[in-house]
Amino acid sequence: MHTRSLGQGFEVSAIGFGAMGMSQSYGPNPGSRDDMIDVIRYAVDHGVTFIDTAEVYGPFDNELLVGEAIRPIREHVQLATKFGFDIVDGASRGVNSRPEHIRQVADESLGRLGIDTIDLFYQHRVDPSVPIEDVAGTVGELVAAGKVRHFGLSEAGAATIRRAHAVFPVTALQSEYSLWTRDPEPEILPTLRELGIGFVPFSPLGKGFLTGTVTAATVDPGEFRASTPRFQAEALAANQALVDHVRSLADARGATPGQVALAWLLFQAPFIVPIPGTRRRERIDENAGAADIALSPDDIADLDALVATIGVVGERYGAEAMKAVGL
Repeated sequence: MHTRSLGQGFEVSAIGFGAMGMSQSYGPNPGSRDDMIDVIRYAVDHGVTFIDTAEVYGPFDNELLVGEAIRPIREHVQLATKFGFDIVDGASRGVNSRPEHIRQVADESLGRLGIDTIDLFYQHRVDPSVPIEDVAGTVGELVAAGKVRHFGLSEAGAATIRRAHAVFPVTALQSEYSLWTRDPEPEILPTLRELGIGFVPFSPLGKGFLTGTVTAATVDPGEFRASTPRFQAEALAANQALVDHVRSLADARGATPGQVALAWLLFQAPFIVPIPGTRRRERIDENAGAADIALSPDDIADLDALVATIGVVGERYGAEAMKAVGL
Protein backbone atom coordinates (compact mmCIF):
# COMPACT_ATOMS: atom_id res chain seq x y z
CA MET A 1 0.00 0.00 0.00
CA HIS A 2 1.42 3.38 -0.97
CA THR A 3 0.78 6.50 1.07
CA ARG A 4 -0.74 9.91 0.44
CA SER A 5 -0.38 13.27 2.16
CA LEU A 6 -3.33 15.15 3.57
CA GLY A 7 -2.76 18.74 4.69
CA GLN A 8 0.17 19.83 6.86
CA GLY A 9 2.29 16.92 5.61
CA PHE A 10 0.16 14.32 7.41
CA GLU A 11 1.00 11.08 5.59
CA VAL A 12 -1.46 8.18 5.69
CA SER A 13 -2.21 4.99 3.77
CA ALA A 14 -3.83 5.71 0.38
CA ILE A 15 -6.85 3.64 1.44
CA GLY A 16 -8.06 4.07 5.01
CA PHE A 17 -10.44 2.10 7.20
CA GLY A 18 -13.75 3.37 8.57
CA ALA A 19 -14.53 1.48 11.77
CA MET A 20 -18.05 2.84 12.42
CA GLY A 21 -19.93 -0.16 11.07
CA MET A 22 -18.30 -2.45 13.61
CA SER A 23 -20.40 -0.80 16.33
CA GLN A 24 -23.50 0.66 14.69
CA SER A 25 -25.59 1.53 11.64
CA TYR A 26 -25.32 -1.60 9.48
CA GLY A 27 -27.40 -4.14 11.36
CA PRO A 28 -26.27 -7.16 13.38
CA ASN A 29 -22.53 -7.69 13.43
CA PRO A 30 -21.55 -10.96 11.73
CA GLY A 31 -18.66 -11.52 14.12
CA SER A 32 -17.60 -11.21 17.73
CA ARG A 33 -15.60 -8.41 19.30
CA ASP A 34 -12.47 -10.53 18.92
CA ASP A 35 -13.30 -10.99 15.23
CA MET A 36 -13.52 -7.21 14.77
CA ILE A 37 -10.20 -6.69 16.53
CA ASP A 38 -8.70 -9.29 14.22
CA VAL A 39 -10.06 -7.44 11.16
CA ILE A 40 -8.56 -4.12 12.29
CA ARG A 41 -5.17 -5.69 12.95
CA TYR A 42 -5.36 -7.54 9.63
CA ALA A 43 -5.96 -4.21 7.90
CA VAL A 44 -2.92 -2.63 9.52
CA ASP A 45 -0.79 -5.68 8.72
CA HIS A 46 -1.76 -5.24 5.06
CA GLY A 47 -0.92 -1.55 4.86
CA VAL A 48 -4.32 -0.03 5.64
CA THR A 49 -3.06 2.00 8.59
CA PHE A 50 -5.32 5.10 8.60
CA ILE A 51 -8.12 4.18 11.03
CA ASP A 52 -11.24 6.30 11.57
CA THR A 53 -13.51 6.24 14.62
CA ALA A 54 -15.59 8.67 16.73
CA GLU A 55 -16.95 9.00 20.25
CA VAL A 56 -20.53 8.99 18.95
CA TYR A 57 -20.14 5.58 17.27
CA GLY A 58 -21.84 3.33 19.76
CA PRO A 59 -21.62 5.77 21.48
CA PHE A 60 -18.14 5.18 22.89
CA ASP A 61 -18.01 1.46 22.02
CA ASN A 62 -16.17 2.01 18.76
CA GLU A 63 -13.34 3.99 20.33
CA LEU A 64 -12.93 1.27 22.97
CA LEU A 65 -12.84 -1.41 20.28
CA VAL A 66 -10.36 0.47 18.09
CA GLY A 67 -8.23 1.33 21.10
CA GLU A 68 -7.96 -2.31 22.11
CA ALA A 69 -7.19 -3.37 18.53
CA ILE A 70 -4.35 -0.91 17.98
CA ARG A 71 -2.75 -1.09 21.41
CA PRO A 72 0.08 -3.46 20.38
CA ILE A 73 0.53 -1.76 16.99
CA ARG A 74 0.00 1.90 17.83
CA GLU A 75 3.24 3.05 16.20
CA HIS A 76 2.01 1.76 12.82
CA VAL A 77 -1.40 3.50 12.93
CA GLN A 78 -2.61 6.97 11.97
CA LEU A 79 -5.71 7.41 14.11
CA ALA A 80 -8.61 9.81 13.59
CA THR A 81 -11.51 10.42 15.94
CA LYS A 82 -14.16 13.11 16.30
CA PHE A 83 -15.90 15.51 18.67
CA GLY A 84 -18.99 17.64 18.25
CA PHE A 85 -22.07 15.83 19.50
CA ASP A 86 -23.80 16.19 22.86
CA ILE A 87 -24.14 12.63 24.15
CA VAL A 88 -26.60 12.25 27.01
CA ASP A 89 -27.67 8.91 28.51
CA GLY A 90 -26.07 7.02 25.66
CA ALA A 91 -27.68 8.98 22.84
CA SER A 92 -26.78 12.01 20.75
CA ARG A 93 -28.84 15.09 21.66
CA GLY A 94 -27.60 17.39 18.96
CA VAL A 95 -24.32 19.18 18.31
CA ASN A 96 -21.99 20.67 20.92
CA SER A 97 -18.68 22.28 20.02
CA ARG A 98 -18.29 24.58 23.00
CA PRO A 99 -14.58 24.86 23.84
CA GLU A 100 -14.95 23.24 27.25
CA HIS A 101 -16.78 20.32 25.66
CA ILE A 102 -14.10 19.86 23.01
CA ARG A 103 -11.43 19.68 25.71
CA GLN A 104 -13.51 17.18 27.69
CA VAL A 105 -14.08 14.94 24.67
CA ALA A 106 -10.37 15.00 23.82
CA ASP A 107 -9.45 13.74 27.28
CA GLU A 108 -12.17 11.10 27.30
CA SER A 109 -11.30 9.87 23.80
CA LEU A 110 -7.62 9.60 24.71
CA GLY A 111 -8.64 7.47 27.69
CA ARG A 112 -10.94 5.17 25.71
CA LEU A 113 -8.40 4.76 22.92
CA GLY A 114 -5.54 4.22 25.38
CA ILE A 115 -3.23 6.62 23.53
CA ASP A 116 -1.27 9.76 24.38
CA THR A 117 -2.06 11.78 21.24
CA ILE A 118 -4.91 11.83 18.72
CA ASP A 119 -3.40 12.03 15.23
CA LEU A 120 -6.41 13.75 13.63
CA PHE A 121 -9.27 15.32 15.60
CA TYR A 122 -12.32 16.22 13.51
CA GLN A 123 -15.28 18.39 14.35
CA HIS A 124 -17.97 15.84 13.46
CA ARG A 125 -20.62 18.38 12.45
CA VAL A 126 -20.56 22.16 12.45
CA ASP A 127 -22.21 23.71 15.52
CA PRO A 128 -24.00 26.88 14.36
CA SER A 129 -24.07 28.24 17.92
CA VAL A 130 -20.27 28.25 18.30
CA PRO A 131 -18.07 30.37 16.00
CA ILE A 132 -15.81 28.09 13.99
CA GLU A 133 -12.92 30.37 14.97
CA ASP A 134 -13.43 29.30 18.59
CA VAL A 135 -13.45 25.65 17.57
CA ALA A 136 -10.24 26.01 15.56
CA GLY A 137 -8.55 27.92 18.36
CA THR A 138 -9.50 25.29 20.93
CA VAL A 139 -8.13 22.44 18.81
CA GLY A 140 -5.01 24.53 18.27
CA GLU A 141 -4.58 24.68 22.05
CA LEU A 142 -4.93 20.89 22.21
CA VAL A 143 -2.21 20.60 19.56
CA ALA A 144 0.04 22.89 21.58
CA ALA A 145 -0.62 20.72 24.64
CA GLY A 146 0.44 17.57 22.76
CA LYS A 147 -2.98 15.92 22.97
CA VAL A 148 -3.77 16.30 19.25
CA ARG A 149 -1.58 16.45 16.14
CA HIS A 150 -3.98 17.62 13.42
CA PHE A 151 -7.33 19.41 13.10
CA GLY A 152 -10.12 18.29 10.78
CA LEU A 153 -13.68 19.19 9.83
CA SER A 154 -16.54 17.01 8.63
CA GLU A 155 -19.35 17.95 6.23
CA ALA A 156 -18.44 21.65 6.55
CA GLY A 157 -19.12 24.20 3.81
CA ALA A 158 -16.42 26.08 1.94
CA ALA A 159 -16.85 29.34 3.86
CA THR A 160 -16.56 27.53 7.20
CA ILE A 161 -13.44 25.70 6.02
CA ARG A 162 -11.83 29.01 5.09
CA ARG A 163 -12.70 30.66 8.40
CA ALA A 164 -11.36 27.74 10.41
CA HIS A 165 -8.19 27.45 8.34
CA ALA A 166 -7.44 31.15 8.89
CA VAL A 167 -7.25 30.51 12.66
CA PHE A 168 -5.57 27.10 12.75
CA PRO A 169 -4.52 24.97 9.75
CA VAL A 170 -7.09 22.39 8.73
CA THR A 171 -5.44 19.11 7.78
CA ALA A 172 -8.45 17.29 6.34
CA LEU A 173 -12.11 17.52 5.54
CA GLN A 174 -14.17 14.36 5.90
CA SER A 175 -17.41 14.33 3.93
CA GLU A 176 -19.41 11.90 1.85
CA TYR A 177 -18.13 11.55 -1.70
CA SER A 178 -18.53 8.74 -4.20
CA LEU A 179 -19.67 8.01 -7.73
CA TRP A 180 -23.27 8.66 -6.67
CA THR A 181 -22.63 11.50 -4.19
CA ARG A 182 -20.91 14.27 -6.11
CA ASP A 183 -21.85 17.27 -3.94
CA PRO A 184 -18.22 18.24 -3.07
CA GLU A 185 -17.14 18.75 -6.67
CA PRO A 186 -18.33 22.29 -7.53
CA GLU A 187 -17.05 24.17 -4.47
CA ILE A 188 -15.45 21.97 -1.80
CA LEU A 189 -12.75 20.26 -3.87
CA PRO A 190 -11.45 23.53 -5.41
CA THR A 191 -11.34 25.08 -1.92
CA LEU A 192 -9.36 22.18 -0.50
CA ARG A 193 -6.97 22.22 -3.45
CA GLU A 194 -6.39 25.96 -3.03
CA LEU A 195 -5.77 25.75 0.73
CA GLY A 196 -3.71 22.56 0.72
CA ILE A 197 -6.22 20.57 2.75
CA GLY A 198 -6.71 16.81 2.35
CA PHE A 199 -10.06 15.17 1.64
CA VAL A 200 -11.23 11.98 3.33
CA PRO A 201 -14.40 10.65 1.69
CA PHE A 202 -16.59 8.53 3.94
CA SER A 203 -19.09 6.10 2.40
CA PRO A 204 -16.87 5.96 -0.71
CA LEU A 205 -18.74 2.83 -1.77
CA GLY A 206 -22.13 4.46 -1.46
CA LYS A 207 -22.86 2.78 1.88
CA GLY A 208 -22.22 -0.51 0.16
CA PHE A 209 -24.41 0.08 -2.89
CA LEU A 210 -21.51 0.52 -5.32
CA THR A 211 -20.16 -2.93 -4.47
CA GLY A 212 -23.14 -4.40 -6.32
CA THR A 213 -24.18 -6.48 -3.31
CA VAL A 214 -26.99 -4.31 -1.88
CA THR A 215 -30.67 -4.76 -2.67
CA ALA A 216 -33.85 -3.97 -0.77
CA ALA A 217 -33.77 -7.55 0.52
CA THR A 218 -30.26 -7.21 1.99
CA VAL A 219 -30.93 -3.96 3.90
CA ASP A 220 -31.85 -4.87 7.48
CA PRO A 221 -35.04 -3.05 8.58
CA GLY A 222 -33.32 -1.99 11.81
CA GLU A 223 -30.28 -0.34 10.23
CA PHE A 224 -29.91 3.32 9.31
CA ARG A 225 -29.95 2.76 5.54
CA ALA A 226 -33.55 1.52 5.79
CA SER A 227 -34.68 5.01 6.77
CA THR A 228 -32.77 6.95 4.11
CA PRO A 229 -34.45 7.99 0.85
CA ARG A 230 -31.76 6.53 -1.40
CA PHE A 231 -32.18 3.05 0.07
CA GLN A 232 -35.92 2.73 -0.31
CA ALA A 233 -36.89 -0.14 -2.58
CA GLU A 234 -38.03 2.08 -5.46
CA ALA A 235 -34.86 4.20 -5.32
CA LEU A 236 -32.61 1.15 -5.16
CA ALA A 237 -34.32 -0.33 -8.20
CA ALA A 238 -33.96 2.94 -10.10
CA ASN A 239 -30.30 3.32 -9.11
CA GLN A 240 -29.41 -0.22 -10.14
CA ALA A 241 -28.54 1.03 -13.63
CA LEU A 242 -25.65 3.00 -12.15
CA VAL A 243 -24.08 0.05 -10.36
CA ASP A 244 -24.67 -2.19 -13.37
CA HIS A 245 -22.63 0.25 -15.44
CA VAL A 246 -19.81 0.19 -12.90
CA ARG A 247 -19.91 -3.61 -12.84
CA SER A 248 -19.59 -3.79 -16.61
CA LEU A 249 -16.45 -1.64 -16.53
CA ALA A 250 -15.07 -3.62 -13.59
CA ASP A 251 -15.56 -6.92 -15.41
CA ALA A 252 -13.63 -5.55 -18.38
CA ARG A 253 -10.75 -4.53 -16.09
CA GLY A 254 -10.64 -7.75 -14.05
CA ALA A 255 -11.71 -5.84 -10.94
CA THR A 256 -14.74 -5.60 -8.68
CA PRO A 257 -17.28 -2.76 -8.78
CA GLY A 258 -16.07 -1.59 -5.38
CA GLN A 259 -12.48 -1.44 -6.58
CA VAL A 260 -13.47 0.64 -9.59
CA ALA A 261 -15.42 3.05 -7.36
CA LEU A 262 -12.41 3.50 -5.07
CA ALA A 263 -9.95 3.80 -7.96
CA TRP A 264 -12.11 6.55 -9.45
CA LEU A 265 -11.95 8.47 -6.16
CA LEU A 266 -8.17 8.10 -5.94
CA PHE A 267 -7.88 9.49 -9.45
CA GLN A 268 -9.82 12.67 -8.62
CA ALA A 269 -6.96 14.27 -6.65
CA PRO A 270 -3.71 13.17 -4.98
CA PHE A 271 -4.94 14.51 -1.62
CA ILE A 272 -8.00 12.22 -1.51
CA VAL A 273 -7.94 9.24 0.89
CA PRO A 274 -11.19 7.21 1.03
CA ILE A 275 -12.08 5.27 4.17
CA PRO A 276 -14.31 2.31 3.23
CA GLY A 277 -15.58 0.30 6.14
CA THR A 278 -15.95 -3.44 6.48
CA ARG A 279 -16.31 -6.21 9.03
CA ARG A 280 -14.58 -8.89 6.95
CA ARG A 281 -10.95 -9.68 6.13
CA GLU A 282 -11.67 -10.38 2.47
CA ARG A 283 -13.05 -6.88 1.99
CA ILE A 284 -9.81 -5.43 3.38
CA ASP A 285 -7.94 -7.23 0.61
CA GLU A 286 -10.42 -6.07 -2.02
CA ASN A 287 -10.42 -2.44 -0.90
CA ALA A 288 -6.64 -2.29 -0.61
CA GLY A 289 -6.35 -3.72 -4.11
CA ALA A 290 -8.15 -0.67 -5.50
CA ALA A 291 -4.93 1.32 -5.10
CA ASP A 292 -3.42 -0.81 -7.88
CA ILE A 293 -6.31 -0.51 -10.35
CA ALA A 294 -5.28 1.48 -13.44
CA LEU A 295 -8.26 3.22 -15.04
CA SER A 296 -7.76 4.74 -18.48
CA PRO A 297 -8.69 8.35 -19.34
CA ASP A 298 -11.71 6.96 -21.20
CA ASP A 299 -12.74 4.97 -18.11
CA ILE A 300 -12.52 8.09 -15.96
CA ALA A 301 -14.50 10.18 -18.43
CA ASP A 302 -17.14 7.47 -18.60
CA LEU A 303 -17.45 7.29 -14.81
CA ASP A 304 -17.39 11.07 -14.44
CA ALA A 305 -20.47 11.27 -16.64
CA LEU A 306 -22.46 8.64 -14.74
CA VAL A 307 -24.60 10.91 -12.60
CA ALA A 308 -25.36 13.23 -15.50
CA THR A 309 -26.26 10.42 -17.88
CA ILE A 310 -27.94 7.93 -15.54
CA GLY A 311 -28.92 10.05 -12.55
CA VAL A 312 -29.38 9.19 -8.89
CA VAL A 313 -32.76 8.76 -7.22
CA GLY A 314 -33.16 9.82 -3.58
CA GLU A 315 -31.26 12.01 -1.13
CA ARG A 316 -28.37 10.49 0.81
CA TYR A 317 -29.90 11.50 4.18
CA GLY A 318 -33.35 12.33 5.47
CA ALA A 319 -34.44 15.96 5.62
CA GLU A 320 -33.25 16.66 9.18
CA ALA A 321 -29.79 15.15 8.70
CA MET A 322 -29.34 17.08 5.45
CA LYS A 323 -29.80 20.34 7.38
CA ALA A 324 -26.50 19.65 9.19
CA VAL A 325 -24.50 19.28 5.97
CA GLY A 326 -22.57 22.06 4.29
CA LEU A 327 -22.83 24.63 7.08
